Amino acid sequence: MKVAILSGSVYGTAEEVARHAAGLLNAAGFEAWHNPRATLADVQAFAPEAFLAVTSTTGMGELPDNLQPLYSSIRDQLPAAWRGLPGAVIGLGDASYGDTFCGGGEQMRELFGELGVREVLPMLRLDASESVTPEADAEPWLAELVTALRG
Repeated sequence: MKVAILSGSVYGTAEEVARHAAGLLNAAGFEAWHNPRATLADVQAFAPEAFLAVTSTTGMGELPDNLQPLYSSIRDQLPAAWRGLPGAVIGLGDASYGDTFCGGGEQMRELFGELGVREVLPMLRLDASESVTPEADAEPWLAELVTALRG
């Protein structure tokens, strides 16, 4: 199964989590693809059979600047071929921001909903105020994702 990993990062932490996820998915026998500067054409050329979004949150709960163009083009085109595909989201944030905690991840969940991407696991919320090793903290959830995608 081909898994496209879409990531948005400000300081590189979400990108590290995405890279780590790609390694774990590949080791589990999936074909994981991650390009932090991907365009919609790049994602479509990969022909994904599943999605994982990994994004941090900026400002008032927005997506990072490097994910905005891809997010916008997906929203504008809503590729019909992605309807029904499995997907999941890892959101990174800081719980001290209250209502906007993991807002970027919530935006990706909403986009997946508009696309008809099936959420196979509840969003993983990684709290920067509690976690110093988000890649390691994501591993149990990623193991569940592997099981869910094999399902």
